[in-house]
Amino acid sequence: MNGINELAEFVQLPSLGADNALREKLALHVLDTVGAWIAATRTAEGRALIAFHEHLRAANKAATPSLFDDLATQVALVRLSEIDDIHLQSMTTPGSVAVPAALTLAASLPEADADTIVAAILAGYDAMIRLGLAIKGPEILYRGIWPTYFGAGFATAAVASRLLRLDSAKTAQALALALTTAAPSVGQHHAVTTARWLSVGNAARNGLMAAFAAQAGFTADLNILQSRLFPDVYGITPDITPMAETRALAFSQVSFKPWCAARQTMAATQALREILTGNLAAADISQITAYVLPPHLKMIDHGIKPGDRGSFLTSLPYQLAVAALSPSEPASLDSTVSVPLATLQSFMTKVTVVGDDTLLDGYPTFWPARVVVTMSSGRYERQVQNVPGDPARPLAADDILRKFRHFAAPVCGDDTAKMQHASLTALNSPAAVAALMLDLHNTMARAVAES
Repeated sequence: MNGINELAEFVQLPSLGADNALREKLALHVLDTVGAWIAATRTAEGRALIAFHEHLRAANKAATPSLFDDLATQVALVRLSEIDDIHLQSMTTPGSVAVPAALTLAASLPEADADTIVAAILAGYDAMIRLGLAIKGPEILYRGIWPTYFGAGFATAAVASRLLRLDSAKTAQALALALTTAAPSVGQHHAVTTARWLSVGNAARNGLMAAFAAQAGFTADLNILQSRLFPDVYGITPDITPMAETRALAFSQVSFKPWCAARQTMAATQALREILTGNLAAADISQITAYVLPPHLKMIDHGIKPGDRGSFLTSLPYQLAVAALSPSEPASLDSTVSVPLATLQSFMTKVTVVGDDTLLDGYPTFWPARVVVTMSSGRYERQVQNVPGDPARPLAADDILRKFRHFAAPVCGDDTAKMQHASLTALNSPAAVAALMLDLHNTMARAVAES
């Protein structure tokens, strides 16, 4: 057992995606992902990516973008949104890669059928998640290794291998080759034109290249997960057990994000929301102490920096201020609300964030937090283990539809209902996929024209 061969067999299982209930759930993840995709075109980072996409097309003197450039841009857009889905235990965001990679590639393959497209997306989800589990994603992230970036090519190779109808042997070569091109980190980048999103898109591009190369007969080290590469170069000793699982789909444990923020901030934010659902007024709060998982502390215990979107998304004091002062107004993709920034910053001074080892029981399967609020009327405490959107606290279909409309409507306007229907039914046929991709390309073109 080397993990690669076993996963390759899973990717090519004839029965993958045959369950109707699973397909219905996947359709909601596609809807959610397309909503993120659309919304990202309105961010400064998204517009920079789309402009660069057009720059590459012009530089190549091509009437249409290359498949590789197209796939890289679509993956980067979804990931930068921070409203894509997430698998906690592996610390990966698999839908940001599996969905755009499959839809982009399927639209260019007239022979792709609906069943194969469904199977390809599920293969991408499981490849990303299983690799994240194997390399201990929650541990390595805080060492500076980004598990989603590390696995983006691997997941794309799985997607492409299924869509290209490779056999298990060539699929294994594609997966191994994708791992040889994987990179551990893009570091900390905070500018609008950050290399972070270019890098995750390029990682997906490498995965597509790996699948085409395997199709052409190129080979790679199938024992790469058992070689000295991971422990000697990355300081990781992979556990290949998750790679060889043939029974349960890891996809079933993927969480939706209920609002736009880093997932590490959400349990504490949800706890505060639940405390304030009674007849308690935010104006009466004198102190908030948020007890969080120690591995998350450094990432989320900081202020905000205007112009640095990431600082807003990852700042727990800011997210708590928004939850208290703007409870009925979901934040936009840049995490801003109508409450004046100075008012939010003043509230943030009331927040103290503390690491709490007692919360580690069950981590990383669960990411709990505890919040203590001091008010003139007394002291209120709440601990949250699952936030809305987690498998143990699932969002209803109507919740996901509302989320789509909230984030897509500022971009789509009167076409929002049309895009919602196209996204929700995309997996019904290859023609539906092609039509949706055309609409998304038109959305990107409008974003460039308006910038």
